[in-house]
This record gives sequence, structure tokens and C-alpha cells, in this order.
Amino acid sequence: MNYKDLADLIFPDAKDISYYEEKYPERNLPEGAVVSRFAPSPTGFVHIGGLYQALVAKEMTKKTGGVFFLRVEDTDQKREVENGVTGIVNSLKDFDILPDEGMVTETEEKGNYGPYKQSLRKEIYQSYAKYMLEQGKAYPCFCTTEELEETRKKQESAKVRTGYYGVWAKCRNLSVEEAAEKIKNGENYIIRFKSPGREDRKIKHHDLIKGNVDFPENDQDIVIIKADGLPTYHFAHAVDDHLMRTTLVIRSDEWLSSVPLHLQLFHELGFKAPKYAHISPIMKNDNGNKRKLSKRKDPEAAVSYYKEEGIPVDAVKEYLLNIANSTFENWRRANPDKSLDEFDFQLNKMSVSGALFDMVKLLDIGKTVISRMTAEEVYENSFKWAQEYDKELEKVLEDKDYALKVFGIERGNKKPRKDISKWSDVMYNIEYMYDALFSNKDMEYPYQVINDKEEINKILKLYIDKYYNEKDDKQAWFDRIKELAGELGYAKEVKEYKANPDAYKAHVGDVSTVLRVALTGRTNTPDMYEIMQVLGKEVVTKRLERAMR
Repeated sequence: MNYKDLADLIFPDAKDISYYEEKYPERNLPEGAVVSRFAPSPTGFVHIGGLYQALVAKEMTKKTGGVFFLRVEDTDQKREVENGVTGIVNSLKDFDILPDEGMVTETEEKGNYGPYKQSLRKEIYQSYAKYMLEQGKAYPCFCTTEELEETRKKQESAKVRTGYYGVWAKCRNLSVEEAAEKIKNGENYIIRFKSPGREDRKIKHHDLIKGNVDFPENDQDIVIIKADGLPTYHFAHAVDDHLMRTTLVIRSDEWLSSVPLHLQLFHELGFKAPKYAHISPIMKNDNGNKRKLSKRKDPEAAVSYYKEEGIPVDAVKEYLLNIANSTFENWRRANPDKSLDEFDFQLNKMSVSGALFDMVKLLDIGKTVISRMTAEEVYENSFKWAQEYDKELEKVLEDKDYALKVFGIERGNKKPRKDISKWSDVMYNIEYMYDALFSNKDMEYPYQVINDKEEINKILKLYIDKYYNEKDDKQAWFDRIKELAGELGYAKEVKEYKANPDAYKAHVGDVSTVLRVALTGRTNTPDMYEIMQVLGKEVVTKRLERAMR
């Protein structure tokens, strides 16, 4: 009996690998085109680090005219969650990181290199496992869980590396006949890779982000096919990346230590290995200590958080590009109006250590992104978000014509308003523009420098009686406020007040603040002239009179 006979005994129906080599030919792509993938497991929500990897992979394929595909690695079926694939697909869709191939729903896919779900590729893995058995590069292992546990304890007490290798690899040297006999007797087994490596030898590897790294060779005889007939991650990824013709694997740097094993598997299978780029994790500052963003502790670790908060898609992508490439910030400063698609993303400009996640910076980018939108775009985005997450805001926005006037305030000019960082901010930032909401509030007016009630009432009354004219243009409107200030003993110009503060009660800016607070209940708002134009004379007068009570 020889290796081939043993392989036929274990996998009698497996096709010859030539069938799959022919079925999944080299891709017909331009020279230098990158084929990369996002390959998550459907075991829970998509982590922001996963989206980060997907974005980087998409950037690399897009700029080279390559292919970005979504493969679902669901061989660990015990950990799979219901609708896990839908969650992955929708997360990519929400952030406009659309795969060219792969899963498009829980059960549907597109592309010629599928199935893109590993659980549906069992026959393929078995063909390649059979090929490894025929070559004598794999073998059946009959060790029980108890035996493996006993071996581990012996290794620990002898203070040697744990694992299945060298003298500890009990089934490695079974003869073909002995193995066949055990199989015929109905003994349970798995298939292990027969590693040709030695731990005292080094391999050198060039990672596209980490640079040159070296490791001891892999000498572990890892499991490649489990008892349920499905492959382990290591074996499946090698077979899939070969047959899907992946040229660049972008993944978290927790996999960096697996490089010796993965390169060895590619070599022993007779495949050309893809290039690897290992991304550092996104970190969080936790009381002065850096740690990874945690699914358990940090709500912002979940991609769904950004959608629920209403942080614009472009703001999240822009922020991720900002932490991904050191050149992005300068590019954006020089090209404030350019699309993200025009940024020349470079892998070698990625940080070797983990970038710190900064929510303040992200929300600041959110403000800038929203400030560039038209009133129509702000309306559409906030209304769509409100339909899903805020019924009160949805009701407020039902009068679209009025909402467009509100969102149009201080928009489209050289220095547009930057008060909204995310769609969940909208209600707070516009509620004072809706009289039904404003007049129902118990108002506490946050007056500033001028806070004497009698003085405030004098300013408001004089403004209504003598200086308010809703037909004024902006210059005339402000000139009238200056006149009002002068009449009541305030400096008409801030510089006049600064030059001689003892000569005045305060200055025109302080008088404006009284009007702003009485009108909106806020000290900071967009342009007050535009607010008054949208509110109209009746509402403005009513509010100023209310503030005088």
C-alpha cells in the first residue's frame, strides 16, 4: 500500500486538483493589478478594525484596476451567529466599500471564483488535502483529546514548546498500512500537515507594511482537515487565496506570526504565495495606557455604532484614511474639495505601530464633511437617518421647504457653518428654529456680559420699537444694531471699547449676544441675520417679547 492508496481510502470521491486549477484560471487583469479580499468570520458584529482592513484592500485594488472580493470564513460553525453574513454585507454597503465579487446577501454571491463561503467549498479542500496525502505531505492523526492534553502537560513540565511537532508528533511516523488499518477499524481521525520545517532555521520575509521580518521556520504539524471534514483557517486560506488568485493579503498584525506556516503551506502545495501586508490594530488611550479597541468595552468598536450615531460615511472613511496614511492630512489640506477617490493611497505610508482612535478628531471631520454639503444633501441624509433612529426629528423634518431654509442658513459661503458633526446632532442644532418646540420650553436664557434684567429688557424693547426692520439687508441690519448700542451707551465698535473700556457699558458684540440669546436660547448659533430672516417678523417679535417677561 502507498500514499495514493491511503489518500483514496480517506477521500474516495475527491476530484483531482487539476479540475479546480482549470475551473479557476489566472485572472485576465492588467499588469500590477492587485487582487485582494475582506475575509471575516460571521461570528458577531463587524469591528471598525475590519472595516479599516476592507477599506485598505479596496483602495489597493481600485488604484491598480484589480479586484476586491468578500469571502466569508465560516468553517468554525460553532461560533457563527444568525444573519452574520447579512451583517457583514450590510456594513460594507453602509460605508460604500462594495466588493467586486463575493457574497452579496446571506445566500447569494456574484463572481466566477466562488463559492465565496468556505463552508460550501468542502469538496475543494478535500481535493487538495488528498493531493497532500498522495505526496506524503499530510497524514491522518488518531490522537484523542485526552492524549493531546497529556502531551501538552508533559511538554509544560519539561519546559519545552507546546504543540504537535518532532518527537511529540505521535502519528507522524505511522506506516501507510498502520494508518489504513486504524481507519478500517473505524477509529476517529483528522488530517495533519507534515511540516518539513525546523525551528532552528530562520525564514526572511518582506511585509509590505512592517518591512523585513524574520522568524523561525514552522515545524508544527498543524491540523488541516478537522473531524467534521471542514478545513482549519490556515489550510482554507491557502487553498482559497490560490484559487481566487489573490495577490495581496491585507490582514491584522495578530496574524504576522502565522506567516512562516502560511508561506510553508503555499510552498508545499506548489502555489505562488501572495504578498502580505499586516495592519496594526486601532488603539485607544485608556487613562494613559494604549490598548486595542475592544468589542466588549468600547461602543465605537462596532461599525453599527457609526450608523446609529449618524456619523457621515465619508467622515468615517476620511478618518480611517487619515490614520492609515501619513500623507492624507496634507493632501486634504491642499485639496479640500476633492473626492476621497482622488487620494493616492500608499501601503508603505501606513503606520507600523497602532494608530490611536480619536473620536474628537472624527467628529471634527464630520463637521467639515457636513459643512461642504448642500442644504438638500443635509436634509436628505438627516431625514433618512431620522426615519430609522429618531421619530421626533423625522416629524420635525416633514415640512421639507422650511427645513431646507433652516439647513440653508450660512451654507455655501466661504466659511460655512460647522455646528453639525453627525445626524444625531441635528435635532439639538435646529430645534430653536421651530417655534412649536421653542415656545414649549421652560427657558433659561444664558446671558453673558450684559445680564441685568432691566438692561436686557431695555435693549429688547428698543430693538422691537425702533430698530427691527425685517426688510433690511445684512449690512443695514447690523448698522441698526450699532445705532441701538450707541443710543444705550455701548461702544458701536469692539475696537473702540478695547481702546477705552471705561467710557462704555460694554460693546456692540455684547448687545448682539443679548438679541441672540433672547431669540434662540443659545450663545452660539449660525448667522443671526439669516436666522431672523427664516423665522420671520412675527416669531422674532414674539420671542423677544417673551424674553422680556
